[in-house]
Parts: sequence; C-alpha cells; structure tokens
Amino acid sequence: MKKKPKYKRILLKLSGEAMRGKREFGIDPQFISYLASEIISAHKMGVQIAIVTGGGNIFRGVAGSKRGMDEATAHYMGMLATIFNAMALQDALEKKGAVVRLQTAIEMKQIAEPFIRKRAIRHMEKGRIVVLGGGTGLPFITTDTGAAMRALELGCDAVFKATKVDGVYSDDPVKNSKAKKYDTLSFKEAFKNDRIKVMDKAAVELCMRNSLKIVVFNTYKKGALEKALLGEKVGTVIE
Repeated sequence: MKKKPKYKRILLKLSGEAMRGKREFGIDPQFISYLASEIISAHKMGVQIAIVTGGGNIFRGVAGSKRGMDEATAHYMGMLATIFNAMALQDALEKKGAVVRLQTAIEMKQIAEPFIRKRAIRHMEKGRIVVLGGGTGLPFITTDTGAAMRALELGCDAVFKATKVDGVYSDDPVKNSKAKKYDTLSFKEAFKNDRIKVMDKAAVELCMRNSLKIVVFNTYKKGALEKALLGEKVGTVIE
C-alpha cells in the first residue's frame, strides 16, 4: 500500500541557482528537464503544487544596485529574470505532459495570466501546476520573502526550499567539515543564528509568525522531493 503524502498543498521555491544547473550562468535545459520530472512525480502523488522561481542565474537586483544602478530599477530587472526562469520551467513541464498555468506579478498578457489568488487556488484544485514569476511585483522584496507571502496567500501547508545541500547545517558544510546537519530546527534558532542562511530573515520571520513550515531539501538528489513530501527524514524541517 502506497504511503500518503504528509502535505496536501505546497509552495516550491526554486532559486535561480537551481535553474542554472551545472552552468555558471543562465538556464540549463537539461537540468530543468530533470527538475520538471521530479515535480511531476511529486504532483502525481496528489499534492497540489505552486512554484516560485528566483532569477539570480540571470540577474540579481542587489548586485545591480551595488554597481551603481538605481536600486528600484535593478530590482525590477531581477523580477523580469524570474519570469525567464518561470517560462522555461513551464515549457519543460508541459513537454512532459503536465498541465501548467503561468501567472506573473508584473502583468504580461501575451505570455501569462496576472497573479490572482483565487484563480491560482482553483487551478491547483483542478490538478494544474501553477508557476509564479515576477516575485511580488514590488522592488526591495526578495523572492524568498515573496515565496513565503504566496504560500500564505494560497493556503499552502509548507514552503519547500530546493537547495544544493541536503538540509540546514550549523555552518557552511563546504567550508566546515564538522558542521552539524539538523533534521528539525526551530524557527527561533533559524531566525537568530546568522550562520543559518537557508532563507532571508524576513521570509523566516513571516513563516514563524504564521506557523508555516519550511522544508529544506537537496534538489540534486533524485526522489528527494517525493521523500520529503512523505515526511521521511530528508533534509531539514523548520517549524
């Protein structure tokens, strides 16, 4: 008998780094195809999925402003970069047979629906995967915080944060071989410990105030998303 997933509806946060795959810059079609397969396998378990894409593989608003650009302009450019990634993911999912709806916080009638909360919920209820691009449509807000906001708006059970490591560590495991991996972690510890940088502090605080779980898992490990959805000890659960 197949195990039932622990979560009914999730918000999957894919960073620009995840979209980059093994490349140094841009979009890796081969890796996005792999991501699409992982997402579809999870969706077939009966889990409703909304996805927020980052854009750091193309353009980072913070980096642009540090180089002298107007900060608001740089942030808007970063939001457009997330839409590039959202479109690429939509295409990869559809090529594998998934029914997908792309919604953007910045209105782009030719390519996507505008983000409408109840419409997005209805799409998920009808078995469609919803991909959300354009962040929140407002500058000065990270895609991590935007993902937490969308998860709360859409009534999700948790934010699933895809990373390149298998959970949250007490320190950077690449630099410190003695870093301890957490199976579970309190919001309080994740918020106050500056060495824990899984999501920005505003996103963690928003989840903490609303008791919204954060599940951190390694997107490079095949089947990790499915196992995390089943509640298996994969990655780290912050609650």
